[in-house]
Amino acid sequence: MKRSATAAALSLFACALLAPPAHARDNDAEFFRTVEGQWTGPGEIVAGKYKGTKFTCTLDGTTPAEKPGMTLDGSCRVGIFNQPMKATVIRSGNSYKGTFLDGSAGKGLDITGGNVAGDRVVLSISRKQLTGAMQAKFTSDNTMNVTISVRLEDQLIPVVGVSLKRVDSVAVGSIAKN
Repeated sequence: MKRSATAAALSLFACALLAPPAHARDNDAEFFRTVEGQWTGPGEIVAGKYKGTKFTCTLDGTTPAEKPGMTLDGSCRVGIFNQPMKATVIRSGNSYKGTFLDGSAGKGLDITGGNVAGDRVVLSISRKQLTGAMQAKFTSDNTMNVTISVRLEDQLIPVVGVSLKRVDSVAVGSIAKN
């Protein structure tokens, strides 16, 4: 039971991390290109039944050539358990759509919208009756912090936090700070 709840929390994380914004702008493609490369880092479930559960993720970021968006593919490890993680987001009209794993129709999540603003992306995420948001913020060219929050009544409650560091030599340009 603990493994499935941890997998669900990690699913929220991965989905959020991969999900692009809803109101696409010309700077969106540039933002997503900064996610290209290899990333690794620790995370923790910070609220709920599994509060205090720690995990480590290793992810490869790629971007499609035809439209702004991205894919993060890899795994997160909790103790001896290794959970595959894959999230894909791509521009669809004036918005972004995407999935984590097999989407909310299966065991994953849907990315339903969001926006890029300077050094961060904020995305809307959902799974059946659960809704929330994910924020990924670059604190430097090689460090990205991700927070996943769920909506409880009128509040967004942070439930997962992850700090990823670039572990390859992919050259990236600086992201404009807002």
